[in-house]
This record gives sequence, C-alpha cells and structure tokens, in this order.
Amino acid sequence: MSLDNLNQKQREAVEQISGPLLVLAGAGSGKTSTMTHRIAYMIEQGISPYSILAVTFTNKAASEMRGRVEELVGGVARDMWIMTFHSMCLRILRIYPETIGYEKNFLIYDTTDQRTLVKSIIKEKGMNEKEFPPRYLLAAISDCKEKGISAEKYTETVEDNYKTKAIGLVYREYSQRLKKNNAMDFDDILLNCVKLFENNKEILSKYQNRFKYIMVDEYQDTNHIQYSLISMMAEAHHNLCVVGDDDQCIYQWRGADIRNILDFEKSYPDAKIIRLEQNYRSTGHILAAANELISNNDNRLGKNLWTASGNGDPVEIYCAFNELDEARFVASQIQQWKEDEGS
Repeated sequence: MSLDNLNQKQREAVEQISGPLLVLAGAGSGKTSTMTHRIAYMIEQGISPYSILAVTFTNKAASEMRGRVEELVGGVARDMWIMTFHSMCLRILRIYPETIGYEKNFLIYDTTDQRTLVKSIIKEKGMNEKEFPPRYLLAAISDCKEKGISAEKYTETVEDNYKTKAIGLVYREYSQRLKKNNAMDFDDILLNCVKLFENNKEILSKYQNRFKYIMVDEYQDTNHIQYSLISMMAEAHHNLCVVGDDDQCIYQWRGADIRNILDFEKSYPDAKIIRLEQNYRSTGHILAAANELISNNDNRLGKNLWTASGNGDPVEIYCAFNELDEARFVASQIQQWKEDEGS
C-alpha cells in the first residue's frame, strides 16, 4: 500500500500506531482517508485485524470506512470490528445477557416502543400528558442515562420539587417495566455494557487484550458513557487513537461532552497531537473567514485551516432576518447560479 497520496500530517498520523494519539481533523481535511489508511497500515505492519477496533457514530460512516479499508487490504478486513458504539455494545451484550440480569434474545425498544410505554405509565399514575409530554420525559431519562445516573441516584441528587418528583417517578417505573419485559432502550445498550465491564473484570480483560488498538471517530461528540467505555477498553495497552474536531461539537443536546477531546492530554499525558489543517473542500477566502470567526471560541485546542487550491471568489455576507429568510436566500442564490450556468 502506498502512502504517497497522503500529505505530510496525514502520513504522520497513519504511521503513529503506538501509544495515545489525538488527531485534530478540520473540516474537509481528509479525515476518513487518514483513518482508513491507518488501519490498512497497521495490518501491513503485521498487526492482526482481530486486534483492531474502529468505532464511529453512524452505520453509514461505519459502512463507508469498512468499504474503504477493504479496498486497501482486501477481504482480510471483512470480519473486523468497524462499527458504531451501539453495534459494538450490543454484540458484546448478546454474548453475556445473563451476566447483567437479562434473558437471551432480549428486546431493543425503539422510539415508538419507548413512547408507548411512557404514555401508559403517565396514564396509570394519573399524570397530565400535556403537562408532562412523553417526549419531554424520555429526553430527561435519556439525559440521565447518558450521564450514568440511575433512577435511584436521580431521586437522591436532584432538587426536590414537583417536576423532578414526576420525572423520578416515571424514570423508576420505566426502568422497572423495561427490565420486566426483558428489554433495553438505546441508552441502556451503552449503559449496560459499562456495567458489564465494571462488574466483571474477566470479561473486561478479555476485550482489553483482544482490542490492543482502538480508534474512535468524531470524538468531540462522545458523551460520558462512551468516554467511560473507551477508557476502560484502552486501559491495558493505551494504543488509543481518537479523531475529531474541537470546533464541531454540535451534539451537546444529546449529551456530547466537548471536554472529552479538550482534556484528552490530561487523561493521556503522553499523547501525541497531530493537526490535519490542509483543506481539500473550500477556497482560501472561505477558510480565512472561517478561521477568523472560529478563533473567537473560548474552548478550543486551535488549528488553522489552509488550502493549496487558491483563494477563489471573495466571501459575500448576507444578514438574514430569521431562519426562513436565510433558507429563502440560499435557495434563490442556488437558483440564480443554475440559471447563470444555463445561459
């Protein structure tokens, strides 16, 4: 496999396979190509595909990564664990259901199942669904689970008022009903995997020794539970490579904790940091504007995107009245460009 198509920093990240590594990848900097080449490079260096774990956030991203690794190294990558956090945890839990108090073939509740269950609890408890909508209660429960807070701990730690009492009541009943139905929701998949590892050191050790090399994509969007999972699995060998962009944390509403990437060096003092700053997507004027704007952020590790593709057209600024006006302007601008191309 040739690395000649990679730039200097991409190649540096690919060849750094031992120890903790933080790759700060700016938008359009060839992050996926770097990650897939890194996996292929490790395999070429004699590292078993069996001992490599690559985790990302969506099935689409995992499928794309797997396909590109197979293009580089062939069928040897077919059985590799390149998957989402949920797929990884579910695969592990299916092997040890009894260990965490579940029967085989436990169910996974989707959003519709969750809402139906919470609605029935609201009705049975004589609560007002307009005052406590199922979506609101499920969001509160999910937030607790992403932070590793059980129903009992929630009741003990939050301020005691009418609203928190209602959330605690529904959370407790919801958890009991799930367990009674031999079911988990999506948050439970991660949470129960953490519990499995915490309470069964032999099982944890098995996966620590299997996955000696771990890679995590979009690390800026990991939450507390995902951070705990990866930290435990990487504890034995410390060959952990996380890839992310501290300027693109947009999922705080679902528990993402930007501190996971900002404090990576605190967790791993011997970590190497590599910045992918060459951009292959935008022109120089666009990147200059973006760099100037993002430099005002308080919490960031810092990078400066650049391109070898020239400056391009100057940036034009449109101050929209609201989101509808913004959408209208974008649509009309695209339409204008299409008409100009047609003429």
